[in-house]
Amino acid sequence: MKLLRHYFISNNLDDLDLFGKQLEKETVSPIQIHVLSNDVEGVLQHPHLYGVGSFMKLDIVRSGLIGATVGACVFTAVIMLTQYLDWYKSSAGWVPFIFLALILFWFCVWEGGFIGIQRKNTLFGKFKKVLKDGLHVFYVDLYASQEPILQRILQLHPNLSLAGTGKADPNWLVMLNRKIGLI
Repeated sequence: MKLLRHYFISNNLDDLDLFGKQLEKETVSPIQIHVLSNDVEGVLQHPHLYGVGSFMKLDIVRSGLIGATVGACVFTAVIMLTQYLDWYKSSAGWVPFIFLALILFWFCVWEGGFIGIQRKNTLFGKFKKVLKDGLHVFYVDLYASQEPILQRILQLHPNLSLAGTGKADPNWLVMLNRKIGLI
């Protein structure tokens, strides 16, 4: 089952808390609900609002995956160069070259993550001005079967403005979080 993320903007954390409570009362799990806000203390005071963790506010995962892709290319290049230039025929054999390729791969992954620590998550970049203006971004990841619930509850919240839809967390990640009880 595929999830679809819905973004909403509001200036009222109390209304968002009620919105989250109503979604939870139906079949929406808390792991599917998040609020991105500069008012971290305000979000913490509302029991049905789940702030975006500081880790997810950064671009570590995306940059780390880019680093892993570059690292895989470097790994492959070292192995191919070793094969092409017959370096493996020395007394040491393949071991030092495989070790070098692995070190270079992990260095690229580390460097990608290090770059990601220094950047904001690109998924939230479009809300930079909204957050700067003191508004809050509420987003919920829904299965197709949950869409009617959202539409019904949205009618009770006329002050929420839809800010679009986007790609949600993978279904396996939501299910894993439910099973291990992160939220």
